Amino acid sequence: RKVRERLNLVASAGISYNKFLAKIASDYRKPDGLCTIHPAQALDFVARLPIESFWGVGPVTAKKMHTLGIHNGEQLRMQSLEMLTREFGKVGTVYYDFARGIDTRPVEAVRIRKSVGCEHTLEKDISKRSSVIIELYHAAVELVGRLEHTNFRGNTLTLKIKFHDFSQITRSMTQTKELGALDVILPLAKQLLQEVDYEHHPIRLIGLSVSNPREEEEKGVWEQLSFVFSDWETDHSNK
Repeated sequence: RKVRERLNLVASAGISYNKFLAKIASDYRKPDGLCTIHPAQALDFVARLPIESFWGVGPVTAKKMHTLGIHNGEQLRMQSLEMLTREFGKVGTVYYDFARGIDTRPVEAVRIRKSVGCEHTLEKDISKRSSVIIELYHAAVELVGRLEHTNFRGNTLTLKIKFHDFSQITRSMTQTKELGALDVILPLAKQLLQEVDYEHHPIRLIGLSVSNPREEEEKGVWEQLSFVFSDWETDHSNK
């Protein structure tokens, strides 16, 4: 609800006790919903799943499953581990576990940010220098705010321009010092803008980004959360 109210975007979320089921749950209520698969209901939920919904089952594998008489999770659960590994190799073990609601893969949430940027699509195309400079200033102010919010610093500034005919160009500049302050970024952005012929090619979009972060940037510390499902009502999986 907060995503919709603040950003006017839809988002779906899935909650369960392992990665496989949480992913299935997130797809179950798309494009804008929440689905919880309670441990007590997991086996029944998996039993009803079409075989195409299982992770790792693409069109070719699904066709082979159908040939073997496997069309859903219940039929997959009826197969022995020996049979699945014989027909599908090592991934057969994964199918065997998934059919029983088992997935021991960890959630890997660590991702190193490589750039921070912003883009402004204009209400109308512009070609006057004064108008372009004003929009460039607004983009630079937003970029600095995002850099401060994410505590990100980099050495390369990139200007992105999309013209009225939807063609686009980028221009970049790398500095020895890290970029973060408006009084540094804005003059550099103006230098990059000098390479753009916007008088004859009106601008539709202006974007600025900072990349090339310092190598010693600290990695975020993430923790995989645990849920006490005993505190949940059993009918949450249907909401």
